[in-house]
Amino acid sequence: MLLSLAQWLSSDLHWRGFSVLNYITLRAVLAAMTSLIISFVTGPSVIRWLAAKKIGQAVRQDGPQTHLVKSGTPTMGGALILISIGVTTLLWGDLGNRYVWVVLIVTLGFGAIGWYDDWRKVMSRDPKGLASRWKYFWQSVIGLAVAIYLGMTTTVPAQLELIVPFFKTVSYPLGVIGFITLTYLVIVGTSNAVNLTDGLDGLAIMPTVMIASALSIFAYVAGNAVFARYLLMPYIPGAGELAVFLGAMAGAGLGFLWFNAYPAEVFMGDVGALALGAALGTVAVIVRQEIVLAIMGGVFVAETLSVAAQVLYFKYSGGKRIFRMAPLHHHFELGGWKETQVVVRFWIITIMLVLIGLSTLKIR
Repeated sequence: MLLSLAQWLSSDLHWRGFSVLNYITLRAVLAAMTSLIISFVTGPSVIRWLAAKKIGQAVRQDGPQTHLVKSGTPTMGGALILISIGVTTLLWGDLGNRYVWVVLIVTLGFGAIGWYDDWRKVMSRDPKGLASRWKYFWQSVIGLAVAIYLGMTTTVPAQLELIVPFFKTVSYPLGVIGFITLTYLVIVGTSNAVNLTDGLDGLAIMPTVMIASALSIFAYVAGNAVFARYLLMPYIPGAGELAVFLGAMAGAGLGFLWFNAYPAEVFMGDVGALALGAALGTVAVIVRQEIVLAIMGGVFVAETLSVAAQVLYFKYSGGKRIFRMAPLHHHFELGGWKETQVVVRFWIITIMLVLIGLSTLKIR
């Protein structure tokens, strides 16, 4: 039987009346610290290896000209994040919890898609990488499989409802089919939204860290019968364990930011962006906070909508554009904002949105 470090310690110290597994908050903190340390310690070696293998970023020629100097910067650094998350979750998580495995599988599955996409970009020196239709196909395969699994195995009626924040009793029954559809859209949509945002040094990873940290609170509350009832949230048995996974994600993200801050020594690549976005979407679905995720991830939503609006308007207006360039961060760059200004201002916006999201715990 596979045991995590937390389970081994619990069995070893149980005779003293102490069980590590009973302290989710402690393990979440330890997970964050562990993944942060792993990122710090292994980061330089991973970056040197990527550079030695000439796994460098291919920059779009039609993008901002200031980005051309980034060509050749080591990419696929998201693999460092996934390794830190995976190792840490196996150390501190409850490996008997099915939600932990669901989120891990989604994270690594989408990471594999992103890895292959990045590898194609590196090998062919083509920033387009894997064809969009194939990327979307494999995302859909994993997203739909997980959606069906969660929809068919739910034991809590509230898990099949769309919870509306800021209102005490407003929710909409989805049914199994509706739940599967929504889950699929949230997982795949969030994955691509984070990927679209990952265009500037540190732009995507810090909002991901902040949202993961906030979602860990929602996960803890949802998995605690007393807190869930008091805060009028659906009680989802076992969901609290996701706080450990999210702690690992936050720590790994902060460790990666050390190397990804301007000027970046390494880029996350699709291997990181697709995986992290899918993980956030999966957790939000499990704890029934899809709308809150959209609020806290407002930057991701805006970036995605800017691309959709630009493409549609360009197509139906005969070549006209709404923005100078999409995604949205490029629009502000071409408008005169420095890269660091765009990044920090988007971080500030995310902080405000995360606080609004957290306020839904009490404002009802």
